[in-house]
Amino acid sequence: MGPPRPAPPEATVLRVARIDDPLAAPLVDELRREYTARYGSAAGEEMTRFPVSDFAPPHGLLLLLLLGGRPVSGGAFRRYDERTAEVKRMWTASAHRRRGYARLVLAALERAAAAAGYGRVHLTTGPRQPEARGLYLAAGYTPGFDVAADPESVGPLAFGKDLPPFPQRPWNPGTGAAARGRQTRRTAPGRAAPAAGDTPWTALPPEPGRGPLHPCTGPFRNGDGR
Repeated sequence: MGPPRPAPPEATVLRVARIDDPLAAPLVDELRREYTARYGSAAGEEMTRFPVSDFAPPHGLLLLLLLGGRPVSGGAFRRYDERTAEVKRMWTASAHRRRGYARLVLAALERAAAAAGYGRVHLTTGPRQPEARGLYLAAGYTPGFDVAADPESVGPLAFGKDLPPFPQRPWNPGTGAAARGRQTRRTAPGRAAPAAGDTPWTALPPEPGRGPLHPCTGPFRNGDGR
């Protein structure tokens, strides 16, 4: 009979959600605890600084990365100005870090922002979050500060990145499909089909010049994301 076959890997999908969706509660709760632990009790107020509508279409978006149906990473963007999206709420569950999940989420947010009409991404992170700083530098963001300086002397660390023109605009984040032509949902062999409301990786706008991202494969598998 031979050795038993290993269990197939759990399905990894993206889901568009609202910041007040119960599914997003792990993201909100853990970010609030981390901000408080690193910067003091007042820092937890960051999680309520912007209205829920800022992270919802048509000008914003929140994505959750689900592993086996459970959120393990996520992030969002909001309108910063007419041309610029601001990335916020980047999170990976503490038990699932160093697996490249944040890099996957960030790449998906960039493509969704480009598809929504933005040409640039702006973001800031705190001086006591070296893992976030490393993520953005590894993802090609330009720092707006002296990287050799003591981060505590800089304060909030600003980053920016130009987005390449995206050919499929506008993208409908509620369905994960481009307005022109419906994308086919495909499931990798050995993986369960996505549940209703989930956005499979193959339905996300593909990176220009590349195919769509497949869960946990490709250039981001061993990335520096949280």
